[in-house]
Amino acid sequence: MDKGSIGKQLGKKRRTNLLYSQKAAPYFFVLPFIISFAIFFAYPVVSTFIMSFQEVLPGQTTFIGIENYAGLWNSTFLTAIKNSAIYTLLTLCILIPLPLILAVLLNSKLMFAKNFFRSVTFIPALTSVVVAGIIFRLIFGGQDGALLNSILSTFGLEPRAWLNYAGTSMFVLVVLATWKWMGINILYFLAGLQNIPKELYESAEVDGASTWKKFTHITLPLLKPISIYVFTISIYGGLSMFAESYMLYGSNRSPNNIGLTIVGYLYQKGIEQNSLGFGSAVGITLLVITFIITFIQLKFFGMFRKEEQ
Repeated sequence: MDKGSIGKQLGKKRRTNLLYSQKAAPYFFVLPFIISFAIFFAYPVVSTFIMSFQEVLPGQTTFIGIENYAGLWNSTFLTAIKNSAIYTLLTLCILIPLPLILAVLLNSKLMFAKNFFRSVTFIPALTSVVVAGIIFRLIFGGQDGALLNSILSTFGLEPRAWLNYAGTSMFVLVVLATWKWMGINILYFLAGLQNIPKELYESAEVDGASTWKKFTHITLPLLKPISIYVFTISIYGGLSMFAESYMLYGSNRSPNNIGLTIVGYLYQKGIEQNSLGFGSAVGITLLVITFIITFIQLKFFGMFRKEEQ
């Protein structure tokens, strides 16, 4: 056997040993995630952070220090923060307990046509936000012929311009979010419920536990990881809401900014007004707000505590 063949065999053996190495294998399997994380998250965040200290013009960037962040202290941005905070709080109050209750009912032995109701509750999640927004704009339109106003007229009530007032506008946004995302949260809770051993409920029944005690002492504690996950993604979804408001009003403009959100303000400044540096500052501020809120809620739920041995 010549030296070239021996060299090829040794090289092939080294590659095989590398793939089957207990030390190298974990890094090999994690590598795709690291590459995708670096390209699609780390690099954009770092670039956005740098851009937030710049004035970005076509073919020209100039460092301007913290001027973009100083410019955030204005009534429009504060309105956007207030709207996003109210929307997030209201969706949390609805999209955590209600899907949990419905998931428990759908998982009950007494429930009939389970698969049908599971499908019905999940169908809205498959609907495009664009389509859903247009449909809700037609339902809650301010015209006398809009669906909801027509229903009010049959009862002798005055039609309302639902999207022209802060209270009713937020109500429409929350209803849209509830209709759209209820099914996904139900699915998460159903997955958690089906992983709870049935023997625990049977033992509780033998001990004479009521339905309420089984729910509070078995279901809720064992659903804690799922509940925290749903809570976290709901916070993120609330603070990053944009498309729903945009489609309800047909643009990023609403009367007195009653539908303006943080992401809507970012779009307004960064895209519509071509102020990418200022828009980057808005994005970094939103990232920091989301991180702080998420950290606080994870700390509150004890996710950073070491488990007792």
